[in-house]
Amino acid sequence: MRRLKLRNFTVCVFAVGGLASAAPAQEGLCTPEPPPGVRPSADLYCLHLEPAPGLARVRGVVELGQAPSPFGIAVSREGAQVYRARAILSGLPAPASLGPYGAYVAWLTTPTLYPMVKLVEVMNGTTRLGSVAFNKFIVLITAEASAEVEERRGRLVLRGQSPSSRMQPADVMQLALGVAAMPADSHAMHAAAATGSDAPGWPIPPMPPNLTMLPAEMALRPSLSPYLPAPDLGASIPEAKPRRLVRLADGDTLDLQAGLVRRTLGNRSVVMYGFNDQYPGPLVSVPQHATITVNFTNLIDRPSTIHWHGVRLDNRFDGVPHVTQELVPPGGRFRYTVHFRDAGIYWYHPHHREDIQQDLGLYGNLMVRSARPDYFSPAHREEVLMLDDLLIGDDGLIPYGAEGATHALMGRFGNVYLVNGEPRYELTVKRGEVVRFFLTNVSNTRTFNLSLDGLPVKVVASDVGNFEREAWAESAVIAPAERYVVHVRFDRPGDIPLVNRVQAIDHLFGRFFTVVDTLGVIHVSASVAEPAVSAAFDSLRTDTAVVADIARFRRHFDRPPDKELVLTVEGDRLPFFSKQLMMLDSAYFHPVEWAGTMPMMNWAATEREVAWALIDRAAGTRNMEIDWRFAVGDVVKIRLFNERRTLHAMQHPIHLHGQRFLVVAQNGVPNQHLVWKDTVLIPAGGTVDILLELSNPGRWMLHCHIAEHIQAGMMMVFSVAP
Repeated sequence: MRRLKLRNFTVCVFAVGGLASAAPAQEGLCTPEPPPGVRPSADLYCLHLEPAPGLARVRGVVELGQAPSPFGIAVSREGAQVYRARAILSGLPAPASLGPYGAYVAWLTTPTLYPMVKLVEVMNGTTRLGSVAFNKFIVLITAEASAEVEERRGRLVLRGQSPSSRMQPADVMQLALGVAAMPADSHAMHAAAATGSDAPGWPIPPMPPNLTMLPAEMALRPSLSPYLPAPDLGASIPEAKPRRLVRLADGDTLDLQAGLVRRTLGNRSVVMYGFNDQYPGPLVSVPQHATITVNFTNLIDRPSTIHWHGVRLDNRFDGVPHVTQELVPPGGRFRYTVHFRDAGIYWYHPHHREDIQQDLGLYGNLMVRSARPDYFSPAHREEVLMLDDLLIGDDGLIPYGAEGATHALMGRFGNVYLVNGEPRYELTVKRGEVVRFFLTNVSNTRTFNLSLDGLPVKVVASDVGNFEREAWAESAVIAPAERYVVHVRFDRPGDIPLVNRVQAIDHLFGRFFTVVDTLGVIHVSASVAEPAVSAAFDSLRTDTAVVADIARFRRHFDRPPDKELVLTVEGDRLPFFSKQLMMLDSAYFHPVEWAGTMPMMNWAATEREVAWALIDRAAGTRNMEIDWRFAVGDVVKIRLFNERRTLHAMQHPIHLHGQRFLVVAQNGVPNQHLVWKDTVLIPAGGTVDILLELSNPGRWMLHCHIAEHIQAGMMMVFSVAP
């Protein structure tokens, strides 16, 4: 692998030889007339090559295919998108007919044409170019003296720019005219929205450094009243305590109380929520196949429920308001019976106004232990990490919308990172120690790309158990509500930072820039860990029980989808200026929006102005109008398509309640990393095929797990008959 680092540009080239593609093709992705049905967006995943003068009959396209990854998307440690590229060429004459040439060669370069990276020899037909990670780039095809040349010297034959190159600085004059032409009531509509004279105003959210905000953006305000928990005068609010491990056996009972807690973050004291005065809530450890009783008491100031995320339990106890139960009012109680059918790492959280209640601290992990002694390969210790972020201003928490969600476009990105509720995670280990990390993303919208100073990460398990086969990765990509289990060996003494490193977009100036945030530090001592488990760590294990379980479903992998679900958005009620700016921005959507770089526009866009939708492509119904009916024992293939041609396409972590599924293909490419899931990341413009095993009767939710998107309507219910 060659990695080149340039200013505001990252490119990694994993060059491979060969003229025939061994990887499965994305059928019809880059052809003029693709097969019928929902397909990945060609204008995001196809790079069309233009012929040089005099070569009008030459045709070419570079297909930006799905790169293998155990995560929902493949990115480098630097956060750059990784694609498996291949060239599809036709009409190339014999090289010698163009001059003293003996071969055609593909090159990768930047918009400044430096540096120039050689890929592979190409010819008519399909040629693998290798896996490429990039921000903006250009592909060149040239005629060269031979395929062995190291520098480009020959005649240019074809050239094309990456789809991301369409993202250019906005035309300042057009923006200025847009502001001038804005209807007079557009700003008034979004002015401070407190309806009572005694209601507090909206504090301005903090701005990301080195980003420019237009005056019209800075004038925006949410069309809602601000909300923060307000304790009764004189009420005593306990300081939040670190979470406690609670071990339960079959038949045991847990009392779980949601209440107000006080937290100190930096030099700020804020009132938040907690389960049993803990932040996060108790870490509940139970054996597989156990059944427990949970007595829930709601002592916060809003109605609530508890959803047992990923657990295939009795439908009556799934915690969905108006679907499986009614809301638990302040001061109310509800008794849940939770059966743990599957080993794995799960979590619990409210399923009402998650944008507020979950973000303020109502969440906790569930560790379901397998009876198999070899369920995991050896490790010296386990660490359970809940990953979160909070949006904090100069005076404390930025308020939430009282009547509905703010940040309805991209979700509420925070500016303070938390691991297990704390902004400075620390761990001390010995040299050579292998740590098993259980990772859960509980943030409202942020997708993490975590790495540990270049240490290899062994990916072991995900939402509902182990992978068929373990896999290596250089970083761990975790969307909201997903869980991953990874092993890391700390084989050198010193301090190893745990970082989130991503490529963010400055939408106004059409540029990528690197954002690196440190979530914590692992201190590695010089003493050596015992016993040695290096041999087990260095090998990738196959879980034969998972292989056998999944084998029963393989005959369904290649069949056509039974259902097609389109993910899209409507924003007709947004202010004129916001719509104009977003239309300019829609020339290109990155597969994942890693950072909140449009903060004011996002903050002011509420669920009153933005409607996110799931659309049944066959029936034309949307969200709660969709009527899918299945029966226990059915195996259903669903294609999820994230609509690119919309006002603002972005990734969606789609969660299904009460069942489990396999991701069998991404952008038409069969998935090589099989594991049972309950949440899957759908990149912008992409398709994901899931195979859903219907094993649990009842009425179940399917929704986006960006908290603000579910508030803005992105949810449906499907029925499973006994």
